[in-house]
Amino acid sequence: MKSALFSHFVSTVSLGIVTRALVAAGLLCTLLPLHAKEGAHYIPENYVWTSQSHNSSESMPCGGHDVGLNVWVENGDLMMYISRSGMFDENNTLLKAGRLRLHLSPSPFDDSNGDFSQTLCLYDGSVLVKGKGTEVRIWVDVQSPVVYTQLQSDKAVEAVLSYENWRYKDTPITKAECQQCSYKWVLPKDCATYKDSVWAQGNSLTMIHQNREKTVYDFTIEREKLDAIKDRIPDPIGGLRFGGTLQAPGFQFTGTTDGVYASTAYRAWQFKASRIKSSTVTFSMFEGEEKTIAVPAKTSRKRSAQWWNEFWQRSYIVIESTSGTAEERQRVADITRNYNLFRYMLGCNAYGKWPTKFNGGLFTFDPVYVDKARAFTPDYRCWGGGTMTAQNQRLVYWPMLKSGDFDMMQAQFDTYLRMLPAATARTRYYWGHEGASYAEQIENFGLPNPAEYGKHKEEDDMGTERNAWLEYQWDTSLEFCSMILLAHRYAGINIDKYKEMIRQCVIFFDQHYQYLAKQRGVKALDGNGKLILYPSSGCETYKMAYNPSSVIAALRTVIDQCQGTVDLDSTLKDRIPDIPLHVVEGRTCIAPAQAWARIQNVETPQLYPVFPWRIYGMGRDGLETARNTYLYDAHALSMRTAKGWKQDNIWAACLGLTDDARRLCIEKWADGPFRFPAFWEQGYDWAPDCNRGGSAMIGLQEMLLQEAPDGTLLLCQAWPKEWNVTFRLHASGGRLVEGEYKNGQISHNVIKK
Repeated sequence: MKSALFSHFVSTVSLGIVTRALVAAGLLCTLLPLHAKEGAHYIPENYVWTSQSHNSSESMPCGGHDVGLNVWVENGDLMMYISRSGMFDENNTLLKAGRLRLHLSPSPFDDSNGDFSQTLCLYDGSVLVKGKGTEVRIWVDVQSPVVYTQLQSDKAVEAVLSYENWRYKDTPITKAECQQCSYKWVLPKDCATYKDSVWAQGNSLTMIHQNREKTVYDFTIEREKLDAIKDRIPDPIGGLRFGGTLQAPGFQFTGTTDGVYASTAYRAWQFKASRIKSSTVTFSMFEGEEKTIAVPAKTSRKRSAQWWNEFWQRSYIVIESTSGTAEERQRVADITRNYNLFRYMLGCNAYGKWPTKFNGGLFTFDPVYVDKARAFTPDYRCWGGGTMTAQNQRLVYWPMLKSGDFDMMQAQFDTYLRMLPAATARTRYYWGHEGASYAEQIENFGLPNPAEYGKHKEEDDMGTERNAWLEYQWDTSLEFCSMILLAHRYAGINIDKYKEMIRQCVIFFDQHYQYLAKQRGVKALDGNGKLILYPSSGCETYKMAYNPSSVIAALRTVIDQCQGTVDLDSTLKDRIPDIPLHVVEGRTCIAPAQAWARIQNVETPQLYPVFPWRIYGMGRDGLETARNTYLYDAHALSMRTAKGWKQDNIWAACLGLTDDARRLCIEKWADGPFRFPAFWEQGYDWAPDCNRGGSAMIGLQEMLLQEAPDGTLLLCQAWPKEWNVTFRLHASGGRLVEGEYKNGQISHNVIKK
């Protein structure tokens, strides 16, 4: 692949941007570009602001390891929120570690004279703030949860460094803000966010949050009548201890002050330096009794820059439109930029114990700037902290297969593995059979969210959620099983520890639906020897469904993927029903189910056999049937949008419908309403909307690269002729696909890793 466009791409991106960036960072001598063995060396363009921000909603992400920062300059002060995955309190709220504020006098960050800049340096993962001979560089070490803030000034300045914490006292949680925790609308009367312990001396400060032993975990056990098996359900939050230690060389603690930011009162622990030209402030985060040691800044900077440099070599997509107005061409160019910015956000939680949350990830900010009616603390987000909505969460992790970010998927896989004891124990206790029942709204300890679980009478099935949206929905767990199996197929990762989890997820459906059939009648199977998947659910939408197509497709695909890897009953696949079809305006379409009682939400499960289950699609049988479903099914048409977690862009790409794929791709990747373009609006969840970013990534990747059932590569099946593109993406069998589409011509190179 040696065309003019590709050569131009290599020279401008690799030689220009990388070299200029490294020279500016003073790293050129120590960090030479790590050229991939094959193809181009790619580093995306830095993202730059030349004016200050008005508030935290105009912040810029920064992070690494499992730490995320929101960084912004407001009224001359450099500010940042600090978050870490897994900082769950007693109520399962995902807490922030606090806010740092650096005030320099005189302030060098006056943007009126044109020398102010705030840059997200994607080549090394840092944020660099500059003005009037002063630089502050912020980054997170990739190998440990340590935040570095490095100040360098031409002239000595007075400086005040403040650690600001709004949990300086116990604060009741109101019913209006109950969505931030797992109690939701069953909030106990005395529920509160408990205060942190903070103490400072000399140039250091320590913050600790110590959870009480009794938490929402205990409340959930009692509410779901599981006291008899409580010892079999691991508790990740009872007694959990976490926090951070600040070290500020050259500063001295001088006392505390109180203030208000946005809508929240806080206490500030202040450190002052009368005249200072340089300092490297660290904030080292810990959990339990672990001690996090901050390595020297030079060491951290070098290894972190190296990691990000290599991160960008895993994969890339670079697009250029050759037609349309200047505005239209810019919107296409923005796809490349926003793809990179969102992928950077995902990379900030590369090595967390807990996955990137769909509802804001590590980068939520003061909620009053998302919704004026939600004047709550910076810890607030809709849909909980330790709660996962599985249909949303999966979209954050599916695109990591093609982007080659397999190491980043482990946090999500391990989360389901940690929940396995609860999922199997509750199944055995409630119904007396094997299998793992993972709920759709699931807690980090593996039980249904206690509010979403609903109210039960003594005669009710205690294992089933009494919830109009969530009842009988267990199949999303199969998507994470499929991701694990595909990660093995793509990159050969060792999945031995996950095999029993996958087996238990699959056999749950076999055993549970035979169990339910025997509750209603004599026979466990229908007249054709098939499972009777009733009552079931087509996502949250087609309720009290009989043989929903999404569940059938999931079982068929995962059973096939298990062959030769996970030990299943060899007759199991024979018991899975056929995907139901129906006729719409004389055209055969995939039916949502054979029958259903009501429509509850706005999902389109009749297209799940296209994605994620890939039974229909390009290079597969039944393409016309799937296209008919997309084009003519009245429900599918009425629910079509690019909003939030919607998947229409993915299905259009998988079905080779280029016009729709193009239109929906542009809409998905359009800038969000906040200053940072990949901070998307609340959508159906919370801002920044990470499941919108994930679904946008998947759709763009599918436009470029798909596979037939035999592994044959299908390139640019839904790619617009007027878009030139250079890309590197991963495929099954350890293949790295480097391709180019220019003026309607495709060229590519496949590298076997």
